[in-house]
Order: sequence, then C-alpha cells, then structure tokens
Amino acid sequence: MKKYAITLIAFVTLNLMFGQETITFPDQSSVITTGVPFMLIAPDARSASMGDMGVATSVDGFSQQWNPAKYAFSEAKSGVTLSYTPYLSKLVNDISISYATYFNRLNEYSAVSASFKYFSLGEITLTQGEDDPGINVKPNEFTADVAYTLRLADQFAMAVAVRYMRSDLRIDQVDPNANAASTFGADITGYYQSEEEAYNDFNGRWRAGFAIQNLGPKFKYDEGGRENFQPTNLRLGAGFDFIFDEYSKLGVTAEVSKLLVPTPPKYGFVDTNGDGVQTDDDPSTTDVDESEPTIITEGKDNDVSFINGIFQSFGDAPGGFSEELREFTWALGAEYTYQENFAFRAGYFNEAEDKGARKFFAIGAGFKYTTINIDLSYLFSASKVQSPLENTLRFSLTFNFGAGEYDEY
Repeated sequence: MKKYAITLIAFVTLNLMFGQETITFPDQSSVITTGVPFMLIAPDARSASMGDMGVATSVDGFSQQWNPAKYAFSEAKSGVTLSYTPYLSKLVNDISISYATYFNRLNEYSAVSASFKYFSLGEITLTQGEDDPGINVKPNEFTADVAYTLRLADQFAMAVAVRYMRSDLRIDQVDPNANAASTFGADITGYYQSEEEAYNDFNGRWRAGFAIQNLGPKFKYDEGGRENFQPTNLRLGAGFDFIFDEYSKLGVTAEVSKLLVPTPPKYGFVDTNGDGVQTDDDPSTTDVDESEPTIITEGKDNDVSFINGIFQSFGDAPGGFSEELREFTWALGAEYTYQENFAFRAGYFNEAEDKGARKFFAIGAGFKYTTINIDLSYLFSASKVQSPLENTLRFSLTFNFGAGEYDEY
C-alpha cells in the first residue's frame, strides 16, 4: 500500500499524544493528557451514534467497553460482537480501531465476558534519502480484558474487569532505547434497571450506571522516559425508556464523565524584564525566587502515583472549582426502537473549549435479522477543532445466541 508523507506526520502527531514530552506555555489552558487514549474512543456504532455513551444505556453485546455489569440483564444467553472504526480517514486509509467481544450468562445472577481492542496506525516507511529503500514499521496498541458480573439484587448488578494493555508506538530503529510499553488495569462498574412501571399514557423503565475505568499504575517506554498515566475515567449516567406499546420504545440517556488524572499545572517563569509575558530570556521555574520578579506556578504538581492522582484530580485545576467543572464532559442520546428489529439513534457530545474542544453530533441506525444485529453511525463535528472521526461511517455486528432465554422485561 502506497504511503504518503502525511501518514508519517499523522503518526508523529499521535505519538506526541501518547506519552511524549509536550510543551505548555503559561498562557495556554491545561489539557489533561494520558497514555493510550484510544481506550476512550467508542469502538461500536450504537454507542457512537448516541454521543459516545454506554454506561447507562440498555444492555447490548458491546457493554464490555462501557459497563459489563449490564450483561446481567441480557435476554440472550451469549453473544459475539465485531466492530471496525476508520480513524483519520480523511488523511489516510490504514489507521483504524478494531474491537471484538464475547459474553456468556452463566445463570440468572452471573455472567462472564471478554474483549480485545486493537489500534493500528498502519504501515509507515522510514527513509533517510531518496535512494534509501527504507524500513517498514507498523506501530500499534492493543488491550485484552476479562470481566465477571454478579447480580446483587433484582434490579442491580456490579462487575469487575481486569485488563492488559500494550503500546508499541516508539520506534526502536529511531531510538534504540525504546521499548513497547505495557501495564495492567481494572474496571469497577455498576448498573441499575427498574421494573417496567405504568404511567398515564405509557409504560416506563429507569436505568442508571457508573463505571471507574482503567485503574492501574503508570507506565513508560524506556528506563529514562516520562511515566504516563492510564486514562483512568469516571462515568455516571441515567436514562428512561418510554414504552409506548408492545412495538415501539424510546430510550433517552444522559451521561457525564471525567478523567481521574491530575491536571498539569501552569508553570511559572522568572519575569526578567517585568512585562508579565514569558520570552526567550525568561526561564521557566517551579520555585519562587524572591530576588527576581516571578510569575507563581498555578495548580499542583502532577508527578504523583496513580492513586494519589485520582484523589488529586478533583481539586488540582489551576483555575479552581470552575475549571474542575469544565473537566467534565457530557452527552445526551436517544434511541427509538420499533418491533426490536429497527432502531434510529441520535446524540450529542460536549467538551469544554479549553479541555479539548470535542463537540459533535452523531446519528445512526440499527437492524436486526434473526440473531444478527447490524449497527451504523455517522459523526458531524460541531467544534472549531476537527474530529479525527468526522464524516466517518462506523460499522458493528452482533451475533446473539440463545435469544430470549432470559426474560428481563
């Protein structure tokens, strides 16, 4: 497959995101960065079409990514899913995220599940001149996890997942000291689903969920490199199903999430000329030097353990409480289902301008034929910052076995 220079540019840009040193100027807002951020990307079309949400939506085969506790409410005995997401499709054609899951309800109260997620950055040819045939490299990342779900009450279940992740982005042909980074993480999740209740003009059902994801130690690519936080994340969501009759249903869901990772502080600098603006002659500093005018560092040191980082993340934003609130993202989604065979979905995702500026609308559809579910989604960016998934069609397949073996409705 022919490669263009833009492929290498895209790779370098992503490599900076995945753990390399970044330059932060004093007048820039603090954007939280972590290693392996691809883990936070919605891999399935159903969740993507509702604004990248899934912690409190109704159960489906892809619940492993969002909240495996939902498997305790699956009507199907077991299932297998496959999903493919092109990434940066406007620039290249071989960067993508592939995802596969398996779940199995053991009985009325428990289930097991597993998934594999693979992020390929394609094939890149490194050359040192026009006559150099070059070296082909294939940087990639992947995660593999397993989960156990236990139903603690008729309407509530919890799950624990353990995960192995490996990031092979650093190129040893360029840096002989570089290695693939790997680490372990865990998720703790919960899901509530009420009984169907009768209202004046319709029946209804409440849903709620939480997930603390990617709990685990920091990792680095070489002995002298910087340690990277995992994308430890808190998700909270709630929803309601409007059940109009035996054929049609409308589910609405809201979700908020926050990275449980320390916010980078805004480092100060020695203001040698007293103009309040850092120039080449004004060195950065983390200490207050009383002998010279110094712009004080704002925020807290983020060189802490992952456990301390979780607690620190709720109160370390340089801008105080108002900035802490801006570190929450939120999403709204809706799904209309007819006869359990057709679904239309729409959603919106929002992130603060100074925290990444991800804002987008999404739509999608789902079709069911016997035991097979086919889902599609499409994203429209609503931000000045173009999304790498803008105008991308995502595709998912679900194969359910033993459908209707469990009656949860």
